[in-house]
Amino acid sequence: MSVARVTEIICGSKKSFQDAIERGIERANKTLKNVEGAWVKDQSIVLENGVIKEYRVILKLTFVLNDQ
Repeated sequence: MSVARVTEIICGSKKSFQDAIERGIERANKTLKNVEGAWVKDQSIVLENGVIKEYRVILKLTFVLNDQ
């Protein structure tokens, strides 16, 4: 039987929400092992003088813990 954990990360991109998601997953895979799923909890934008400066997403990632 395996045990999984869920962790939450915030990611940003100057290009798009999709890019923020991809960058967040790529970065999480450098630190976390056995990432098996992710879902977008929330999306937001940062504005500067009425112009979009950054797209941000909050991701929840599921990863399986190693048995040791």
